[in-house]
Amino acid sequence: MSNPVAIHTLSGISRLAGVMGWPVSHSKSPRLQGYWLAKYGVDGSYMPLPVAPENFAASVRALRDLGFAGVNVTIPFKQAVFTVCDELSDRAKRIGAVNTVTFSADGKILGDNTDGFGFIENLRQSVPDIDFSSGPAVILGAGGASRAVIVALLDENCPQIRLTNRTAKRAHNLADEIGDDRITVVNGPIGDADLCDASLLVNTTSLGMVGQPALEIDLAGLAQNTIVTDIVYAPLKTDLLLQAEARGNQVVDGLGMLLHQARPGFHKWFGIDPVVTSALREFVLSPV
Repeated sequence: MSNPVAIHTLSGISRLAGVMGWPVSHSKSPRLQGYWLAKYGVDGSYMPLPVAPENFAASVRALRDLGFAGVNVTIPFKQAVFTVCDELSDRAKRIGAVNTVTFSADGKILGDNTDGFGFIENLRQSVPDIDFSSGPAVILGAGGASRAVIVALLDENCPQIRLTNRTAKRAHNLADEIGDDRITVVNGPIGDADLCDASLLVNTTSLGMVGQPALEIDLAGLAQNTIVTDIVYAPLKTDLLLQAEARGNQVVDGLGMLLHQARPGFHKWFGIDPVVTSALREFVLSPV
């Protein structure tokens, strides 16, 4: 006799959420959130919601009217959703993007950004004694992810952000937009003087990701106690992390940022603050 199959069914009062994108088939969010729904026995569902850009605003409002608790939004909607939201969190305004939407009981559409939260919590889980105020942070890249990381580090009292980008103008523009005098733009490649006293080195670019060019950086001047992290998680150990690890630096991969950024949304929609565990990491990384 075959083993009984556990069947997940929904009731008439199930809580519903999902992820909106175009495309959305690449998203790991349904697998991640589905794991937590099963783990905590939640009467709910989280589904992929592919939406063409011209239908996005109407679709958000339709999901609210259909009784959804909320949605995540991914490429290309993280900025487009601004015009749909009735209220934005302070961090969403400062980061300039929304990734988590909640539909309130009074029908309002509330936008938040949890990327910076995920970045900080990933480092805290991996390095429990980390002190973000202990020294400068060197940030590689000036895109949307960089903005979330910088805002989060400033909120954690990082004393200085050294920001560099292949296009220096973009780094200067980002620094001006955030408007904090703790941000210093490094023109040209990062050198020994920029690395020698850094407490944290962060790659926020896609360089080093599967299918992308390698990240070229000389770590010779990096202090031994500098923590090195990469928001890329495919591969889990990028060349940057392998180089840093080989010279004795503590490294943190980018998968935890993805997992932790999902926690606030799950809590808002399903009423539980989920835990990021090694079993969750293995599940998300395993083949579907």
